[in-house]
Amino acid sequence: MEPLLQIQLQTYQNRVNQALETLFKQIGEQQPNTPSRLIEAIQYATLNSGKRLRPALIYAIGEALRIPLSHLDAAACAIELMHSYSLVHDDLPAMDNDELRRGQPTCHIQYDEATAILVGDAQQTLAFQILSEDPYVNDTHKIQLIKQLSQASGLGGMIGGQMIDIQSEGLLPELSNLKTMHLMKTGALIKAALLMGACQSQEYDKLTDHITSFGNAIGLAFQVQDDILDIESDTQTLGKPQGSDLQANKSTYPKLLGLEPAKKYRDELMKDALKTLQKLDFNTTFLESLTHYIVQRKH
Repeated sequence: MEPLLQIQLQTYQNRVNQALETLFKQIGEQQPNTPSRLIEAIQYATLNSGKRLRPALIYAIGEALRIPLSHLDAAACAIELMHSYSLVHDDLPAMDNDELRRGQPTCHIQYDEATAILVGDAQQTLAFQILSEDPYVNDTHKIQLIKQLSQASGLGGMIGGQMIDIQSEGLLPELSNLKTMHLMKTGALIKAALLMGACQSQEYDKLTDHITSFGNAIGLAFQVQDDILDIESDTQTLGKPQGSDLQANKSTYPKLLGLEPAKKYRDELMKDALKTLQKLDFNTTFLESLTHYIVQRKH
């Protein structure tokens, strides 16, 4: 990773981690009747070594559009909570039945299955609560943020994509169908991060189409690289079981296209993303570096 990218990404990671820690502390103080085991389990599932890519996208595009970081904190926390909830539920025995996530036992292994279900439920509802209560954002923008997050994580986004993924196990779909699934399951939340980061800007309406195109390209590139890493990386580096997609007979790009053509497709998506960034009339240096990181990362 480029040194400047690493420093800036670490800055964003530290900021959202601190905001999340403050949030959980406030919950403990303001809602004393919430079972301590549930709060502990939510912290366990959220405050770990995640890449915080989605919050970083919110901060990066927001800062490039001169939106104060304090006006982006709630959105950054909300999208990380939503992403973390999806991982907690994906790992459950009824779903992917994984025992390792981000280098530590999954939530249902560390605690129990019922607790993990409630953790995911709580993370999801908490995401919308903090957006609605953000003191820095006006009501019009709050509605926009809630709309973007709910659309990206709901039936037409992450949850719908997960259902298609379940139904596709053991099958070899057409490339267009695989693309649709991952635009929903993975890409929607990545695209939402960019739109959520930009929506408070006066330039938002004229930027939306280009931001959407960029988000779709890096969302797919992220998923293709995930599929490649499932084959080429190892469990220790990934922080989750290597080869789990292969073992579960999942529909993946290497399975459909072959490993080398999948890498070529990933690189084409990266080029498309970078071309789109050139059309945006603000400083996209960090987003360009982050695009390279997404397709070159090792975990």
